[in-house]
Amino acid sequence: MTESDPYAGERLKESAFHPRQAVLNIRNAWASWNGYKLANYYYDAEYEYFCIRNQCGTYDICPMQKYRITGSDAEKMLNRMVTRDIRKMALNRVTYVVWCTDAGRMVDDGTIFKLGDNKYMLTCGSPCGAWLKMSAFGFDDISIVDESDDIAALSLQGPTSCSVLKAMGLHGIETAKPFDIRQFTFHDSTLMVSRTGFTGDLGYELWVKSELGLELWDDLYSAGADFGIQPFGEAATNMARLEAGFIMPGMEFNEALKTVHFEHDQTPFELNLGWLVDFKKPHFNGRAALLRDYERGPRYTLTKLDIEGNKPAIESYIYSNKSCNRQIGYVTSAMWSPTVKANIALAMIETKELRGELFAEIYYEKELRQYSKVARCEIQTKAFWTPARARATPPPDH
Repeated sequence: MTESDPYAGERLKESAFHPRQAVLNIRNAWASWNGYKLANYYYDAEYEYFCIRNQCGTYDICPMQKYRITGSDAEKMLNRMVTRDIRKMALNRVTYVVWCTDAGRMVDDGTIFKLGDNKYMLTCGSPCGAWLKMSAFGFDDISIVDESDDIAALSLQGPTSCSVLKAMGLHGIETAKPFDIRQFTFHDSTLMVSRTGFTGDLGYELWVKSELGLELWDDLYSAGADFGIQPFGEAATNMARLEAGFIMPGMEFNEALKTVHFEHDQTPFELNLGWLVDFKKPHFNGRAALLRDYERGPRYTLTKLDIEGNKPAIESYIYSNKSCNRQIGYVTSAMWSPTVKANIALAMIETKELRGELFAEIYYEKELRQYSKVARCEIQTKAFWTPARARATPPPDH
């Protein structure tokens, strides 16, 4: 609070890239994430979505939480906290992880970067400092530093993303495999590039000191001028991640520490993330509860659905019969996919009902009038859309 602005402490923070993004956000469409101002969209969500799929775009991930974890006990501590065995991680690699309460309910998901011997970075969507401190109890040689505001991060996604980075002078970036980390000299400092992202497409995430954020933006956009580079916001991100079948907190799962009602949070098995739970490794948080969940099977299972018609099944219930009198689940995310040309959704469905017929009751509006329809659903076992370029090394030139 200041005399000139009594609400100064309540206003959203601006990321290192905000001066450039504010000029491009011609609709002035802002959302918030972890106290930061974040673009919901700049011009039009669908336009930005097609930028991701046909050229490349940038998404501001400065609000993501970033923790530097070092010390001789760093690996042991993280391995006890998360469900995956990170002892298998190689240097300069990234891995996707989840961590749970003692009851086996998911606290959050995120990524771990192995940057050196006993040197890691954990990124996640929500503040996790208190949980990390509790998880570090009993370990003597460990340091946990919250670097969320000190590191500027920009996600570059789309088929021309590698070409842009090569034009920027990042020699050898085309040899980086998915989940690799590379380091480059940048303005007398270091630019870290990971081949990671949240769109299911070819993409990278770029990490620098916050004070170099504008230099990174300017260099990247200068290199990308001939490759169709555009910024994209939260709305387009949500479209792309749904096509890839990725989960979103607040949609597919509730973070256990923020959930009030009993079992309105989820386990990794309910979210189809059982492949992240390694019972062969030593004790980890929630192991006993997760083993029970694994042995009896989850009550619900997150399921990919291809739904007939073209009306998105947003907030729809799932039924086991066409008369819709036996509810067995609910839709968490849905859209008409422009790339797949299909009506897709993610839904939490009672596991025992997955072998039977599935129907969605869809409500929609047409010229201010309300309509409803019942649509048959087909289960999809793979991601709705997964282009070969997302995995190819080197990626194809554009």
